[in-house]
Amino acid sequence: MRMTILLTAAGLLLAGPARTLAQTTDYRSDNGESPFVRLIRPDRPGQTITTNMLYPGQFQLETGLNSYDRTSSVGYAGRSAWGSTLRVGFFNHIELRATQNYLLTPGGSRPLTGEGAPAPYTGPAGFAPLNVGAKFLASTVQNSRSQVVVLLDMNLRNGNASFGEKQYEPGGRLLVSQQIGQRFGLEGNFGFRQRGFKAEGTKQGQYLTTLALNGPLTASNHVGFFAETYATWQRQQGWLPGVTSGVYWRPIPGLRVDVTAGHGLTGAAGGFTIGGGLSARFGK
Repeated sequence: MRMTILLTAAGLLLAGPARTLAQTTDYRSDNGESPFVRLIRPDRPGQTITTNMLYPGQFQLETGLNSYDRTSSVGYAGRSAWGSTLRVGFFNHIELRATQNYLLTPGGSRPLTGEGAPAPYTGPAGFAPLNVGAKFLASTVQNSRSQVVVLLDMNLRNGNASFGEKQYEPGGRLLVSQQIGQRFGLEGNFGFRQRGFKAEGTKQGQYLTTLALNGPLTASNHVGFFAETYATWQRQQGWLPGVTSGVYWRPIPGLRVDVTAGHGLTGAAGGFTIGGGLSARFGK
């Protein structure tokens, strides 16, 4: 709980100057060629979604495989999933996006049938419900040193039939960032997602707060790091804090490969999570 209070306080302190500075700093005068802006910044691999927004005509594909411990409080507990996000730059400082997860059928030993053959797996598998959404620039200047972005998204009711009790799940986040120097960045998210559109759906909703630091480890900016702390809250579970960290390699400005690991900070927050992925940006 103490860590969550610190996270929230840090985010509030960040949101104020972010809103002010984003309205007064013109990226074209001194920030357009900074590595933090020019180099690819994907929304993967942790819980934090970046304030980075694509320009019209640009699109970005982010894909990766994540494996979650059986006690994980994020992702798909005890399972591995491919996650892919397509981001498209739109006019009027809007970015459209779609995220699709593919849940792998777990391997390992299974109960045997009367004939001695492994029993068929009956849990969810295949394509999960699609998530669609959009980022909206709340600041007056895109890619300024401080930026505020609003993300609105929704989980749809499609996907494999093995995913039961499907509901529309609307959600929203406030994304804030503060550039540190020319290459490092501090980013935070504050969000909520609920089940369905009725008032009782809020009782099953989940709050999320994150704070992440990222930047290069070498002067060439090809190798860098990502470190994040986050916490989720639901009425039934309370606060579940965790951390995620990793390294990435950027051979060119529009391409990034990353490897990450995470762990819950309490017993209830879950165990180990590992992942790796690829992000590529196209267009000018």
